[in-house]
Amino acid sequence: MHPMLNIAIRAARKAGNVIIKSYENPSSVKVDAKGENDFVTNVDRAAESLIIETIKKAYPDHTIISEESGLIKGQDTDIQWIIDPIDGTTNFIKGIPHCAVSIAVRIKGRTEVGVVYNPMLNELFTASRGQGAQLNGYRIRTNLSVKEIQGSVFAIAFPHKMKQYSEYYFNVLEKMFTKCSDFRRNGSAALDFCYIASGRLDGYFEIGLKPWDIAAGELILREAGGIITDFNGGNNYLVSGNVVAGSPKIVKEFLSLTQNDWPERLKC
Repeated sequence: MHPMLNIAIRAARKAGNVIIKSYENPSSVKVDAKGENDFVTNVDRAAESLIIETIKKAYPDHTIISEESGLIKGQDTDIQWIIDPIDGTTNFIKGIPHCAVSIAVRIKGRTEVGVVYNPMLNELFTASRGQGAQLNGYRIRTNLSVKEIQGSVFAIAFPHKMKQYSEYYFNVLEKMFTKCSDFRRNGSAALDFCYIASGRLDGYFEIGLKPWDIAAGELILREAGGIITDFNGGNNYLVSGNVVAGSPKIVKEFLSLTQNDWPERLKC
């Protein structure tokens, strides 16, 4: 096992224990608003602190980028840990057991390790570059038997933080509705990537994600045989936050179907 993967798993499980204990005691959860439709809890902060502590104990010189603490610059800027302590905070606040700890390691701009852990179901998705993807230690693969959008099940996420693009988004959603079998709106991008990786879902698109929403799940998806692109079919999604993911054929069809539906500012 990659040594950094081992540390990422250890950190994710420690954070997961904090999340579970708080989930079982809702009165202990304190919620603050970071912005419109954007929330953080004392549990996010506690879980993130524990993850950072675990990483720094093993790798004190590494750089960390986390959702709540921002950039924690280390002496080694070539190695970056990208952290989301609770991807799916709104689900957690509402008592919906669908959220995850997401931890990725990027070395010189390339993701080498990814861990996504749903403590509610004790599901640990992991990957290291070139070594495949696993769920609780067992190899997972995308579902390649679904070769087109017709008959597929897509994960979606409404642009509640970018409502100025609602018209474009719903035009695409309507077009997809006439072709795919069904939608799932789950509330955790990291788990959506992992569900495609494990064959539970076939595709996914969203606008306005952050790097900590994407990095770990992206590697797990790729190592399971899937792909992720921006709306131009390029690799700018970590910057733009606009993603489409799935098997290669699903993504290719989605891009062809929707290429004229997005404004240029969402394609770059």
